[in-house]
Amino acid sequence: MFELQKKPGEDFRILNFSDPQLTDTEWDGEAGAIVRGTVLRLCGEVKPDLVTLSGDLAWAGHERSYGLLADLCEQTGAPWAPIFGNHDNQEGKETLDRTVSILTSRPHCVFDPGPAELGCGNYVIAVKEGDRPVHAVIMMDTHNVKPWTKPNGETVKEWADLEPCQIEWYEKEADRLAALGYPETTVILHIPIYTYNDAFKAAFREGIDPGSVDPADGAQTGCWNEGYEDSFGVAFDGVSSYREDNGFFDRVLAHGSTKTILCGHDHTTDFSILYRGVRLVFSLKVGPGCYWDERLNGGTLITVNSEGRATASHRFVDPKSLF
Repeated sequence: MFELQKKPGEDFRILNFSDPQLTDTEWDGEAGAIVRGTVLRLCGEVKPDLVTLSGDLAWAGHERSYGLLADLCEQTGAPWAPIFGNHDNQEGKETLDRTVSILTSRPHCVFDPGPAELGCGNYVIAVKEGDRPVHAVIMMDTHNVKPWTKPNGETVKEWADLEPCQIEWYEKEADRLAALGYPETTVILHIPIYTYNDAFKAAFREGIDPGSVDPADGAQTGCWNEGYEDSFGVAFDGVSSYREDNGFFDRVLAHGSTKTILCGHDHTTDFSILYRGVRLVFSLKVGPGCYWDERLNGGTLITVNSEGRATASHRFVDPKSLF
């Protein structure tokens, strides 16, 4: 478990960037300039205590891209903590091990592969104020793809999710953190858990086309059902989770300490919904890698107060303003 210090009298600021996903050569052009400009501008404005990266850092095997992203994170001056997405995982263990070596060679990188049987990148970052536990961030690997059997018996590959052994690991870590006195935790992963589907169905008003919502006004109350008026964001991509619920959210509710779950993966979905007491957040994507909506470029800020309570907000950067 890594430990970071919160400054007395100040909020602890976690700034997340998701899905930069540039090829080796894209860093040399406009795409690279947008990623660099967005990260450095927001870090200059927010002055984060921790930078997190919620997966699809590049494309597996594009080692120059991982190195340049790591160098960019070093420029922020903050500790930075990555997890891997499906595209980071898609070329297997040997390629991923090389990626880990590239990232962890930088002095400010906070990353632990964790137990090998869980994947690569299941670890905890604890925040303290002096000796007092304040908050903990639980980073989890959602892998790449896994089989799913359709009702007609056909088996296809779908986006993966957390494995049962990871859910057991989460429960043990949640128990351990509670015993140490941490009042609240945040989970960061790449592929959304199935419950994001349930949350959007419960919160978003029936009869409205999700594609019709202006990203500049994603908090408009006309979109959200009664009881979910504090929701915000859009769902242009929908929710690209595994097709079945693996029970992870039930375990989150049973333990009670995780109040925020943040994911990436869906580049043009950025909604934030408080569902059954847990804030489910899609991070903003940074840059045009793979595909994007330039109106949704930026990062997502998680602010932790002195009582350890976290709040999430988006920080948008107009890419045109970078040139």
